[in-house]
Amino acid sequence: MPKLKRLSGDEVVKIFRQFNFDVYSQKGSHIKLKRISNSQNQTLVIPNHKEIDTGTLRAIIRQASRYINLTELENFFYS
Repeated sequence: MPKLKRLSGDEVVKIFRQFNFDVYSQKGSHIKLKRISNSQNQTLVIPNHKEIDTGTLRAIIRQASRYINLTELENFFYS
């Protein structure tokens, strides 16, 4: 399995903006991203940290894979 990249919260938000997610709100260091697809609200929560831990990043990928095909996400998150 390829190695997981070390990414910041800002970098992860930029990745999901490419998938038409927009910043919906922010409370503290957590950013909510939202998009509407097929009249369904799709929401992701991203911690805005300088470097996201690998376990947290895996959880974000797992959460996003409900909405986005995992093969598309791998190009951005794995080296």
